[in-house]
Amino acid sequence: MTIYFGYDKRQVIQALRYHFISRPEIRIMLILVNVFALASITLYFLGKITAMAFLVGSFLWIVLMISFWFILPGMVYRRAVTFKHTFSMSFEEDQFTLAHERGSKSWLWGSLKTYMESPHFFHLYFDSRSFLLVPKSGCKDSDEVYELRQLIKGKVKKGK
Repeated sequence: MTIYFGYDKRQVIQALRYHFISRPEIRIMLILVNVFALASITLYFLGKITAMAFLVGSFLWIVLMISFWFILPGMVYRRAVTFKHTFSMSFEEDQFTLAHERGSKSWLWGSLKTYMESPHFFHLYFDSRSFLLVPKSGCKDSDEVYELRQLIKGKVKKGK
C-alpha cells in the first residue's frame, strides 16, 4: 500500500498535543499541578492562604497549561521542516518507506517500538522521542485507513 500526503498545520499541532499529553512524565506533572490548583482554591476559600498565594498558584497553572497546549506544539511545528513538504509512504510486509523529492528512507517494522492513533494521524514511535506522523488524510478512503490500521496493528505493539 502506498499513500501520498502533506501536513495540515492545525492537524499537526493537535497531533503534537496528543503526543505531549501521552508522555507519562508530562501527564503526571499535569495531574500534580491540577491537584495543587484544587488544593490552593480550597485552602483560599477556607481562609488558610492569602489571595496573593492563590493568584500566584493560579498564574503558574495557567502558564503551564498554555505552554503544553499552545507554545510547545507551536515551537516543534515551526522548527521541523518536515511538516512543510509532501511525501509518499509505502507499507510492505517486512518494511515501510518514506519518500520525498530529495530521497527516501526505509525501516524494518521491528525498528518501531510502539504506535498511537489520534483523530488525524498514526504516530509511529522509534523510541520515546523519535516518531513519524502518518496522516490518515493520505489514504483514499476509510477502507484504506482501516487497512493501514490493521497493518500497523499487526506489525507494531500499541502504546498508551
